[in-house]
Formats: sequence, C-alpha cells, structure tokens
Amino acid sequence: MSQVNPAAVAADAPSVETPEPVEGDTKDWTWVLERRCPECGFDPASVSVERIPEAITDAARRFALALEQADAGVRTRQGVWSTVEYGQHVADVLEVMTDRLGLILESAGHGAEFADWDQDAAAVEKEYFKANTHVTAILIKERAAVAAEAWAEPEGEQWDWPGLRSNGAQFTARSLGAYLVHDLTHHLHDVGA
Repeated sequence: MSQVNPAAVAADAPSVETPEPVEGDTKDWTWVLERRCPECGFDPASVSVERIPEAITDAARRFALALEQADAGVRTRQGVWSTVEYGQHVADVLEVMTDRLGLILESAGHGAEFADWDQDAAAVEKEYFKANTHVTAILIKERAAVAAEAWAEPEGEQWDWPGLRSNGAQFTARSLGAYLVHDLTHHLHDVGA
C-alpha cells in the first residue's frame, strides 16, 4: 500500500489549464510477449522471472531521474503526455499489475480474472497533468518497492498459473511479469530515459 496519498499528488502543483486529452491507446500490446518491440527494443526472451524485481526497481530509479528534468511537467509535443503524466501512469500500472499477480497467486492455480482497467480514463479522472514531479517520483518508488517484493514471491509452477484479462487476453504470472517489464521499458523510452 502506498504511503503517498494519490489525492495529494496534485495539491502542490501549479494551477494549469486542462490540456486536450491524449488520444487513447487501443492497441493490443500482448504481441510483445512473443517478439521484440521495435519502438523500445524490449525483447521478451531476455526477461527471466528472477530479473523482474530488479527490472522494476531499476525502472523506478530511471523514472525518478527523468522527473528531475526542468520540463518534466510540460507536454513538449502536442497529443503526447508529459514525463509526469507518464510517471503517474507508470505508478498506476505498477499497482494494477501487482494486484493482478496477487489474484493469480490467490487463485492457487485455478485461474484468476482481472477487472477491466481503462488507463486513459484513469489519466483523465486523476488529472495526471496536474501532478507534482517530486511526489510522482515518490509514488513510483513506493509502488515499485511493493511490486518488486510481490514479483519476488512466486516459485516453481506458480509462474505458470493463469489469469484472464477482461478482454479475453490470457496470461500467466510469468507472462504478466514480462508484460509489466515491457510497459516500464516502453514508457522509459517514451520519456527519453
């Protein structure tokens, strides 16, 4: 559980005008579990389950550095999130994926079902664009610590226990971990970190 109150994330941010919504991402990214991502270079074959916790904490460290940049709260290109918005998204991704891993492990191999999560709706509802860069870095660090600990727990056959996303996409604890590492890697690429 995060020590940072997400409602307070925007509390000390300067008052800003609501930007135009970023076009929603409707792609099915599950193909990154089978082949290299040409945009960020992620290779699913390079992800071992033992490295998932390290990949999570490394991504959090790199995001913290990216959030120190002077323009981290500014959309430098029209229709593209700022670094702080990507950071808020990453914090939420860490929480959602860790919750999904928990559901898989709680199912004891009988199969888990994941509730729908609309990342684009979350960005609008939580007003990511108003977030403070420092608080966002702390939020990522805290959620990454929880995630890294959770992803260090599965053993043996638990890595092959199944989970089903609301759109029908099937995962195992192993493939969900790789999917999370891709998400982190891709968003670090998005912010140039």
